[in-house]
Amino acid sequence: MHPNAQRSSHATIDLFDKYVIPNYTRYPICLVQGEGSYIWDAEGNRYLDLFPGWGCNILGYSPPHLVRRVQDQLKHLIHVPNTWYTEAQGEFAEALCTRSFGKAFFCNSGTEANEGAIKLARLHGSASGRFRIISFEDSFHGRTYAAVTATAQPKYHEGIGPLVPGFDYAPRNDLDAVRKLCTHETAGILIEPVQGEGGVNIPHADFLAGLRKIADDTGALLIFDEVQTGMARLGTWFGYQQWNVQPDILTLAKGLAGGVPCGAIIATNEVSKSLKPGKHSSTFGGNPLAMTAGLATIETILQDRILENVERQSARFRTHFEKLKRELPIIREVRVRGMMIGIDLTIPGTPAVGMAMQRGVLINCTHNTVIRLLPALNITEAQVDEGAAVVSEVLRDLARQHHKAA
Repeated sequence: MHPNAQRSSHATIDLFDKYVIPNYTRYPICLVQGEGSYIWDAEGNRYLDLFPGWGCNILGYSPPHLVRRVQDQLKHLIHVPNTWYTEAQGEFAEALCTRSFGKAFFCNSGTEANEGAIKLARLHGSASGRFRIISFEDSFHGRTYAAVTATAQPKYHEGIGPLVPGFDYAPRNDLDAVRKLCTHETAGILIEPVQGEGGVNIPHADFLAGLRKIADDTGALLIFDEVQTGMARLGTWFGYQQWNVQPDILTLAKGLAGGVPCGAIIATNEVSKSLKPGKHSSTFGGNPLAMTAGLATIETILQDRILENVERQSARFRTHFEKLKRELPIIREVRVRGMMIGIDLTIPGTPAVGMAMQRGVLINCTHNTVIRLLPALNITEAQVDEGAAVVSEVLRDLARQHHKAA
């Protein structure tokens, strides 16, 4: 067993079977220790994690500066309600807004940030009767009711109706469809700059700018869900900066505090005025522990020149997988933007996840056919090569199995 493990993986699984609601499909191993892009299970097996924390661990596991800052904060304050001021919350808001715009509201997760953004858009438009939200097919915005309603994928709506009224869905990259949906009741247009769970879908070059114009022309607010694309994931501080299109409201979470639970809404100065006292709150939002972790994350990105590393390693991943695409007909498309990587297959990709895990590499499959990687932003060249080699080997095996079955 790993020296940090108190139980074997099997013993922990037994514990879960007795006491934990089985609403997750879990792999039959218990993880106990991580460092950088590597993680170990209870039996001492090491894995290279190319999907650490579902994109939350943007600095890998146990980043030293973040650990030190959080340990120090634990000695002073863990939680303080928002009826008081705390220095860390003010400093983290400054660090985010001076790199983007406007003012910040803090919460704990992406779905909570999106719920708040939807509420803010409706509050802002309430005087003129605006309440409808347009979102996009293949989107994913969270699991709470307004967020899951905004998620325009029928599979997430099954069995939980009725959904929240006032939502309209448009196809991706179709500006004409968005124009037709916009009415005097439209409060906001909600979109992920790059769709994550929907398959690492990168928008057409003029699409986000087109949405900005539609919002300006109709009086709707443009809302960017950057839960996955924010905090340097694409190689800029925020994804919208890749297209030079600023939204009215921006939502953040996942890697915002380097793996510590944290979410945020950033809104322009004008729009933020609509979030008046008593209209919205979050008990744990902006707590000193998360704020300190967020500051340490920004400090690490600056000190370790993470933005430059994202650019280098993104190009390295692209080179590996574009070469593999030329070799394997089962690869329909390779989609790479920063440290968001999707390999779209012509066949189901789920078996590749288990095959890679057996070889010591952790990956994800989304939308049935898309191998999705969200590596730590400080991944090294050697780790890129190691991970790409295993993924390539797995996809070759998958292609051979498919050929035999055919």
